[in-house]
Amino acid sequence: MSRAASGRARRKRIGVIILGRPSPENKARGKLGPALARRGSSTIARVGGAPTYRFDVEGLQFYYGEAQALRDVSIRIEDRRITALIGPSGCGKSTFLRCLNRMNDDIPGTRLEGRVRLNGQDIYNQHEDVAELRRRVGMVFQKPNPFPQSVFDNVAFGPRVLGLADRRAAIETLVEESLVRAALWEEVRDRLRDSALSLSLGEQQRLCIARVLAVEPEVILMDEPCSALDPIATLKIEELMRQLSARYTIVIVTHNMQQAARASDYAAMMMLVDGRAGTIVEFGATTKVFTRPSDRRTEDYITGRYG
Repeated sequence: MSRAASGRARRKRIGVIILGRPSPENKARGKLGPALARRGSSTIARVGGAPTYRFDVEGLQFYYGEAQALRDVSIRIEDRRITALIGPSGCGKSTFLRCLNRMNDDIPGTRLEGRVRLNGQDIYNQHEDVAELRRRVGMVFQKPNPFPQSVFDNVAFGPRVLGLADRRAAIETLVEESLVRAALWEEVRDRLRDSALSLSLGEQQRLCIARVLAVEPEVILMDEPCSALDPIATLKIEELMRQLSARYTIVIVTHNMQQAARASDYAAMMMLVDGRAGTIVEFGATTKVFTRPSDRRTEDYITGRYG
């Protein structure tokens, strides 16, 4: 088989494994499957345009004590798009995610070199208000972590502490708006005084998203937000992400390749270099990374031959 034919066969195999077998309609159009068909044209148009970047990371090095966890990480994250961080366990995806709102600062002995710019401003400058940064760049964790309070008080907590709403009516409006944006209002509108812990896991995770939205962020970081959820709840979160990306920049860590293919606009493949520190080995539009990867390690990972 010629090299060109081998490459075409390899790309087809990747598309089938990750995105499902192509329908006759999509096959006739030269597309590899329903998930890719939904995302392809708009992603290509954005890449070819003049995007606005929310984050610009340059030459990032990160250390836990003397151990280097990230090496030479550089990436520009586009505004109001979903960027997925993929790669095997232990390659630094969550560490990098936490660098974007300085959550690693709370770990003793850590240090960072390089630049992480949010809207052009270095977030690691000595005058940065870290609490304000974490309001602007919110985090949704792997497992739902609602407070042991009512549904209402969970969402109202941030605005109250930060003084974003000082009147009862204003807080009630903000809570309702946040729950609506998190696609949870219809399910909890009659249970606002119930304990948040009485909700299902999927509802709890959407409540945590509503809690982030209530403080009016610019960016939402998600660290494997669906890993503890069933398939139905997972699809609801993915649909919610697509809706939220019209207003917010979203960066997600996921080990679910189907999820990354379905939900993200861009994908960054991370790997260990020299067996020790993580770095980005490939970054681009999700359509290209999943169907025409330029690095063989990316292809091996997304097809299940590695990691």
